[in-house]
Amino acid sequence: MTYPDLHMVIDGERVSGGSRRTHAVVNPATGETLAELPLADAADLDRALDTAAKGFRIWRDSTPHQRAAVLQGAARLLLERQEDLARIATMEEGKPFAEAKIEVMMNVGLFNFYAGEVFRIYGRTLVRPAGQRSTVTKEPVGPVAAFAPWNFPLGNPGRKLGAPIAAGCSVILKAAEETPASALGVLQCLIDAGLPKEVAQAVFGVPDEVSRHLLGSPVIRKLSFTGSTVVGKHLAKLAAEDCKRTTMELGGHGPVLVFDDVDVDQVLDTMVASKYRNAGQVCVSPTRFIVQEDVFERFRIGFAERAAAVKVGDGLEAGTQMGPMANPRRPDAMERLIGNAKDKGATLHTGGERIGNRGYFYKPSVLSEVPLDADIMHEEPFGPVAIINPFASEDAMIEEANRLPYGLAAYAWTPNAKRQRRIARDVESGMVGINTTMIGGADSPFGGVKWSGHGSEDGPEGVEACFVTKAIHEG
Repeated sequence: MTYPDLHMVIDGERVSGGSRRTHAVVNPATGETLAELPLADAADLDRALDTAAKGFRIWRDSTPHQRAAVLQGAARLLLERQEDLARIATMEEGKPFAEAKIEVMMNVGLFNFYAGEVFRIYGRTLVRPAGQRSTVTKEPVGPVAAFAPWNFPLGNPGRKLGAPIAAGCSVILKAAEETPASALGVLQCLIDAGLPKEVAQAVFGVPDEVSRHLLGSPVIRKLSFTGSTVVGKHLAKLAAEDCKRTTMELGGHGPVLVFDDVDVDQVLDTMVASKYRNAGQVCVSPTRFIVQEDVFERFRIGFAERAAAVKVGDGLEAGTQMGPMANPRRPDAMERLIGNAKDKGATLHTGGERIGNRGYFYKPSVLSEVPLDADIMHEEPFGPVAIINPFASEDAMIEEANRLPYGLAAYAWTPNAKRQRRIARDVESGMVGINTTMIGGADSPFGGVKWSGHGSEDGPEGVEACFVTKAIHEG
């Protein structure tokens, strides 16, 4: 298939051309330009805001049946268009085609879950003396500004659109300029399923210009952001100026505690595949492997062997297990972080270099005995590199897991039930996977603590985040 023409969506119109600036969308497997993306100017953003205000007045009065019908219809269209959407995502972001198809299914599950959740939006009546009445209701918060990153070009826009629409809000989506066609494809499924054209808009632009313009408007009542902690803190400050609600899913630095009572091969078979999924460009990617000393050597050797055997290539080619990194910034970051770790005394066991001179390919990499003063021990690498360090005791392992100010996802491997309960209690993270990497689901809250953000997406909590609570007292 050919890559689609690019545009913005404002009030149902496909907006492009004119004197607008453009951004070159690049295929990371080849480095070649796929298309030019039109970027919003101030007039475009003002029009999107005006439309969102109208859309909120329309959609807040919609019935649960109307909202459910749109979400279920969009889920059906996503299924019908799965192949095309996944191929577009791979062309834009680089991930293997099979991973992109799974991403479509994430949205299908989420939209269908939210279609049911619209019927479970409950208030309550308080006990009062005769002649008095007090009730508590949930109301949609208002127009939402939603910012989605490039690493899950289909899944992230689905999350940003699904919750506000389920709650009765309008939404202005600014997806990543690197992966616009994927986001537009998800939005188009909602529109084709009957979503009123005023309810959801899609704009692209210079990120700081767009965020300041949208968050500076009193029309927007909530910010939903997924991205780096640095940018998230900046946007939270902008939102605070107008006391806007925020849901922030920020960076992580996923610790993995591996105890000496595990089946090492079983853990490796699961964790190596998880580490190099989407070339490590996953906010919940396992990164810091905190391994008990008795199994450290076996674990390190086995990890490096499996990493070296990962088949890297174009995501559209059969058999590819890991595609390129999504943009030229990421291989540069890998070289800097791995080089710094080696300079500080870490051992590189495999990888640590680019592949070829076309596209943004980087070898799956493994570092061990990385000292704490290495940059990679503090900075989220967001790439195909595993850090494996030995630890003597359970206490020391938990201390290392909690050392950083991040707390998005953490993992632990042990068959010991008492230890499992301690991990669940003591590890500071919004999500914890014990003997599994499956920490997400349509019905499960997804979010972090500390510098990894606040609030949740997915699950009932994702819809709840788009409501305000009102208490009504009648005498």
